[in-house]
Amino acid sequence: MRRALSLAREGWGQTAPNPMVGAVVVHNGLVVGEGAHLRCGAQHAEPVALAMAGTRARGATVYVTLEPCNHHGKTPPCVDALIAAGVARVVVATADPNPLAAGGAERLRAAGIAVEFGTLAQPARDLNAPFLFAAKGAPRPWVTLKLALDADGAMAPADRSQQWLTGPESRAFVHRLRAGSDAVGVGIGTVLADDPQLTVREAGAPRVPPRRVVFDRSARLSASSALARSATGIPVTLLATNPDGPRLQTLGALGLDCLVADGLEAQLQQLRDIHGVRALLVEGGATLADALWQANLVDRLIIFQASVRLGPDALRPFGGERPYEAARIVAQQRLGPDLMTEYAIHEP
Repeated sequence: MRRALSLAREGWGQTAPNPMVGAVVVHNGLVVGEGAHLRCGAQHAEPVALAMAGTRARGATVYVTLEPCNHHGKTPPCVDALIAAGVARVVVATADPNPLAAGGAERLRAAGIAVEFGTLAQPARDLNAPFLFAAKGAPRPWVTLKLALDADGAMAPADRSQQWLTGPESRAFVHRLRAGSDAVGVGIGTVLADDPQLTVREAGAPRVPPRRVVFDRSARLSASSALARSATGIPVTLLATNPDGPRLQTLGALGLDCLVADGLEAQLQQLRDIHGVRALLVEGGATLADALWQANLVDRLIIFQASVRLGPDALRPFGGERPYEAARIVAQQRLGPDLMTEYAIHEP
């Protein structure tokens, strides 16, 4: 199953709105086939693995990271391929809550195939958390908040001047996070200070570039900003409460759109309903991070902790507290001089 999960990750940034799935076929203790769902619309993991196994799939055990699908989409049901191949046993990491695709286990059992659930279930759910969240009917996107902090947990100097805290390895990893998201969001304060592009540049290009989202209550985004000037190429959405009418007309002529709602949760619901955003990566700043946290709208928190220190008066998120430290750690790794830690604030 670890190998199947590794294969599934090869679809990062390419499979949405489908999940990332890996499969391994084992016959008499030997791996005879393996596969992954590598791109939306392409073959699913199970048929790829079965094709590699050929006749050796008969009587084999198949390890798969998500319950095999039981519906006709862009490809036939994976359960049909497993039944036709004559496999004896299917080991599944986690069930598929999508009502359109679920029921695969029952079909397999009805065909006389043994089915087991639960092997490495938590890593499998973590891998596809946005998909699972959406499949259960969530009305808003799965929100991942990314913060870069100094060694003491601060994110900006007291004078709020901008400077890199983390090294190039961490910044490249952030681009990979962008590639695996439907949208990348920031607050208007960050845009006014940094004029970011919010594009994927230091990672493999995603199948669909993530939408750029600005939390901008009164539509203060400048028409000369990098986001506004590139909106016809990669979409930009403003989430506003009281937008300035004439400014909206100017920005609309450049290709931006604006979703108006009172409150963060309502704005996120619009982002999901209107633009189909299921996975949102929020990159700051401190005001937006605090607001999302206070509204209980952060599902995953990823902290890149640097070794530098900004001083005792530096700006700290969450009022200087670290409430996330009690949460389950999903992943942790060194990226150059920095430590990246992903916390599970909510489960999908």
